[in-house]
Amino acid sequence: MAESGWQEPGELIIEQIEIGPMQNFTYIVGSRETREVAIVDPAWDIDSLLKHLEERDYTLTAALATHYHPDHIGGSMGGHNIEGIAQLMEHKPVKVYAHKHEADGIKKVTSLSDSDIVKVESGDTLKLGNVEVEFLHTPGHTPGSQCFRIKNTLVSGDTLFINGCGRVDLPGSNSEDMFHSMRKLATLPEDTLLLPGHNYGHVPNATLGETKGMNVYMNVDDLETWKNFMGH
Repeated sequence: MAESGWQEPGELIIEQIEIGPMQNFTYIVGSRETREVAIVDPAWDIDSLLKHLEERDYTLTAALATHYHPDHIGGSMGGHNIEGIAQLMEHKPVKVYAHKHEADGIKKVTSLSDSDIVKVESGDTLKLGNVEVEFLHTPGHTPGSQCFRIKNTLVSGDTLFINGCGRVDLPGSNSEDMFHSMRKLATLPEDTLLLPGHNYGHVPNATLGETKGMNVYMNVDDLETWKNFMGH
């Protein structure tokens, strides 16, 4: 488990942790004053993530799922069984916040029940002590993919990467939805810090302004060009 060494000063706790063989990022976000945190996309090594929370005296109050793919939340993938939210909840039975269109996918890959999942819509918010998380629905990679906007940061899952965007050739993907999600994220403030779901870029994080300067997917502004570009 590799941890990037930065945290934003002030009230917001935000930690970016690279974990697993697919360069996934798990995030810990929350309130420095109350020590209440949520964990975003916990997978691969749940024991080390729990130890990390314990060492820092954080109180885990929620798990946030960007989307249902097993490399982000656990489950069976390519013949391998990946640890994830189900194992986390055996130790810390918190609610899992997922977009309403993603809940069925999450239940299928993790065997969680309806009572484990809080179904959210775009614009809904969650309080972690003095910090507020806003849920943004960004379909394309999956029908219920979502990003989390926390103060001046955006945890983007597999919707937006530093140098790319999520695949749209998988079951449940939709290229046109991804185009509209890219346009939606392009309207956020330029100084928003982008925190992607994988360490696929030449840097682990960047501002949206920096990202727009190097990510062609954020700069296509008409659907026909997008479809030609994506091949879908």
